[in-house]
Amino acid sequence: AVSVSVILTGLGLEVEAMEEWESIKGGLKGIVIGEVLTCKKHPDADKLTVTTVNIGAAEPLHIVCGAPNVAAGQKVPVAKSGTMVFKGDESIEIKKSKIRGELSEGIICAEDEMGLGSLHEGIMVLDKDAIPGTPAAEYFKIVKDVVYEIGLTPNRIDSGSHYGVARDLAAYFNINEGKSLKADLPSVAAFRPDNNDNPYDVIVENTTDCPRYTGVTISGVKTGESPEWLKNKLKVIGLNPVNNVVDITNFVQHEIGQPLHAFDADKIEGKKVIIKNLPDKSKFITLDEVERSLSSKDLMICNAKEGMCIAGVFGGIKSGVTESTKNIFLESAYFNPVSIRKTARRHGLNTDASFRFERGADPEITPWALKRASMLIREITGGKISSEIKDVYPGKTSRIKIEVSFKNIDRLVGKKIDHQVIKKILALLDITIIEEKGDVMTLEIPHYRVDVHREADVVEEVLRIYGYNNVEISGHVNSTITYKEKPDREKVVNTISDMLTANGFAEIMCNSLNPAAFYETEDFSREELVMLANPLSSDLNAMRQSLLFGGLSSVSRNINRQNPDIRFYEFGYCYFLRKSDQSFPGVDNFTETRSLDLFISGNTGPQRWNYKTNPTGFYNIKASVEMILSRLGIEPDKLSSGESDKKYFSESFTWSGNRKMVAETGRISRKYLDIFDISQDVYYAHIDWDHVMKLIKDHSVSYAELPKYPWVRRDLALLLDKSIKFGQIRDIAMRTERHILQAIDLFDVYESEALGQNKKSYAVSFILRDDQRTLTDKAIDKTMSSLASAFEKEAGAIIRR
Repeated sequence: AVSVSVILTGLGLEVEAMEEWESIKGGLKGIVIGEVLTCKKHPDADKLTVTTVNIGAAEPLHIVCGAPNVAAGQKVPVAKSGTMVFKGDESIEIKKSKIRGELSEGIICAEDEMGLGSLHEGIMVLDKDAIPGTPAAEYFKIVKDVVYEIGLTPNRIDSGSHYGVARDLAAYFNINEGKSLKADLPSVAAFRPDNNDNPYDVIVENTTDCPRYTGVTISGVKTGESPEWLKNKLKVIGLNPVNNVVDITNFVQHEIGQPLHAFDADKIEGKKVIIKNLPDKSKFITLDEVERSLSSKDLMICNAKEGMCIAGVFGGIKSGVTESTKNIFLESAYFNPVSIRKTARRHGLNTDASFRFERGADPEITPWALKRASMLIREITGGKISSEIKDVYPGKTSRIKIEVSFKNIDRLVGKKIDHQVIKKILALLDITIIEEKGDVMTLEIPHYRVDVHREADVVEEVLRIYGYNNVEISGHVNSTITYKEKPDREKVVNTISDMLTANGFAEIMCNSLNPAAFYETEDFSREELVMLANPLSSDLNAMRQSLLFGGLSSVSRNINRQNPDIRFYEFGYCYFLRKSDQSFPGVDNFTETRSLDLFISGNTGPQRWNYKTNPTGFYNIKASVEMILSRLGIEPDKLSSGESDKKYFSESFTWSGNRKMVAETGRISRKYLDIFDISQDVYYAHIDWDHVMKLIKDHSVSYAELPKYPWVRRDLALLLDKSIKFGQIRDIAMRTERHILQAIDLFDVYESEALGQNKKSYAVSFILRDDQRTLTDKAIDKTMSSLASAFEKEAGAIIRR
């Protein structure tokens, strides 16, 4: 079993778990068949009996039994001392003990103590021909098996069945161990209708979403419990048996990978099965008794009057098979994967059928699956196949054809594989060679291999079966010495993460897939959008160009769960397409950029008796960005500032360095918040992490002696035009008196009509210090006079005295 799991994993079918399965929990280990030799009343208990039981050993066992039906001469199951018995999920160890003074060396078992039923009123009495000492597992014919849990990747639905896995294993053993094995399907050559007394019409109105539909009628079925072998086949893979008809459809689905559905034929109005779309917002009750509002894009299986089933996804409550069902209409179809995927996501349904249909079933296997299930139903339920197979297949789908050269196989594999071995592998995988010219083969790919589209895919299939471990490492290895990048990007990321966490931020990690519809605005480039070729959902069909939408989704989710005070950060990658005019763009046509984004909303902190909380605002997020830049050795004051042109901001601020934006921050506009039903303000910051890393690449740490001389503060009140920003004042000051000006801050802004039209007043503080000497009043006055003159000349300021 272990070797098989290793082989499966090597074939690309990763075995995530492996366990032994028994049809009865515990496998009845330690339980044997016994014969009651003597039976007498317990001397100290009216309801207990003292017995001696022959279990085929040298001496009989003394067992105290409380069952009312125990009697001498009975053949019974006996659990010896040390045996574990199971009652549901509870396990009990049987031990020797004295019961009211009498020795008891085991127990005589009831049904529920062995997992063979639910009765506990009395012991289980066996047939008289049972032989004492026989293991109970042997007597009851316990079924044992090994279960492999395979982590199936979305592209490998061809192995979503037992037959698909067996096909890969057979190919491996043929090529690598020389065993002549082939995965054969059970024969359906004996399929014949018993009569044609109960035919139903099949009408496919939507052939785009239902390219092929097959159906057959089976009459006179006796719906009931399935035979043990069938129930065990389902239990071993984690399915609960329902009834013989439903169990057979589930069995065939997992056997071959083709979903089936059985309808109660007597509930099909007009004896017509119509595959079509119903009007938008039509109501339909599914098997789980939930009323669902349908989309006009949902494909439905209908009768002449109403819908019976959401095609390929979930059945309806009215037409399902029940214990009273006598006649059934059995369906085997091929549905459009995209249609099924969208419908399943729309209704939040994930069934075994939709799992297979949305990844791509095989239109060529539908008649076989129908015949296989029909023959089993006839055999097990006693029904009669009462119609010919209805097969509606108006536009037969053609198989993909691919040209593959032996030369390219050798090149991509890194080893020359014998051509006959390659051909044998292809044949074992049902890939047909329809033409061979010199070095090039033209191959026909079976429908169920939805993941094989091009030459490289075929090479991968050859190598998968041939065995990756069979490709030797070349004796000549090309290698280059790599140097650790400076600065260490991940170390910097960890440093900033720790700092943000210490300041109350929580890290989030959002999906890198977004709906393409998010990027249909002027803030993003649709031409650069990376679309998925085979998305699992229309909501996850594009690679993200921004961390904004994932963050807003997280903000919305937290607000809806009564967590309105939010401080989030995310390090993540964004993706862009350089050229969109190629069917299969190469790796060089994509770019990947890294960003750090912050999200703040709600209040600055919880309300306390000694602290009044305040709503977060623009300056909270701005201060956080400046904290990050300063920690990285980038002085925000030395970067160019401005406003963002992005429409997702209603107010904004940007920092730029080396003529490229370093960071932008601001309040998210109501238009974007409404997409996520967010009513409170959200403040957002985006930092171009790649550009930041370039800016600090050549940074070096410099050390300075602690100042010996005192600093002096002086303030100025400047009357300015409203168009003048503080950044301009700061730049003028630093250019004018860089030598002794250590810091400049804005501590008050005053606006009033009394100041004049379009005027405002800035109160600005200046920290002065000379590292070489103590500043004199004369030097300070000279510096302030120089600053005042510069403000008057360059900013049109008036010094308010």
